[in-house]
Amino acid sequence: MDLRKLKTLIDLVAESDIAELEVTEGESKVRIVKSSAMPQNQVVMMQPQGMQPQYQQHAAAPVAAAPVASVPAAAAEPTGHVVKSPMVGTFYRSSAPGAAAFVEVGQSIKEGDTLCIIEAMKLLNEIDADVSGVVTQILVENGQPVEFGQPLFVIG
Repeated sequence: MDLRKLKTLIDLVAESDIAELEVTEGESKVRIVKSSAMPQNQVVMMQPQGMQPQYQQHAAAPVAAAPVASVPAAAAEPTGHVVKSPMVGTFYRSSAPGAAAFVEVGQSIKEGDTLCIIEAMKLLNEIDADVSGVVTQILVENGQPVEFGQPLFVIG
């Protein structure tokens, strides 16, 4: 079943008094459930015929922000200069698998020293220290994906 047919079915259910619609076409089975006045997540499922559904519709419970949540976040703030990722990619501590890491915790570094490599779109980008000091924390594991602005190192 193609996307245009699915969208048409969803629109028909939304505009009608039908609460639920289930359609079987060949090997595909689609079930569309209209949400009620309460906020809910609508799930559209496609599955081969004969298989049991694994996901059901669940009400979205409002989540209240607990005031205690801000206390651990404040305590987790690293002290020192934080080196953040300048791009999205994969973090590597060394130049090759099995090679020694560029830096270790407790190591003294100078401005311009290479801290790590971030691979983005098959390009290896060296990330250099922008300050001199001692590496106090390495916040990312080797091979882990990183986001733009994500803290990588703390230099004291």
